[in-house]
Amino acid sequence: MRLDKYLWAVRLYKTRSLAADACQCGKVSMSTDGRTLKPSHEVREGERYSLNIDQLHKEIEVLAIPPNRVGAPLVQGFMIDRTPQEEYERIQMARQYAFEKRDRGVGRPTKRERRDIERFKYE
Repeated sequence: MRLDKYLWAVRLYKTRSLAADACQCGKVSMSTDGRTLKPSHEVREGERYSLNIDQLHKEIEVLAIPPNRVGAPLVQGFMIDRTPQEEYERIQMARQYAFEKRDRGVGRPTKRERRDIERFKYE
């Protein structure tokens, strides 16, 4: 099975074209040697892949090749998620701190306030 089709079949990407785009942009690589993979790479059982999905760096291991797209409860039979727990905690923490709260009735931030917020968040 092609790599882009496998990533779509095990529900790591919503569409097959998104999976193919991720491969072409260099976001999918072999865990063992770090080489980037093309969408046409032939998936084999036992191989490990590294994926960059948004800010999440995910590691998976292929257990079996699905005949077609599988339901979410069945994905565990076709791959093992080897992503460290620290990676999920890092993403959760980033989501918590990315949220900003404004008092009700204050309105939208002015240009100056928005620049201050951006400077505080990203510098």
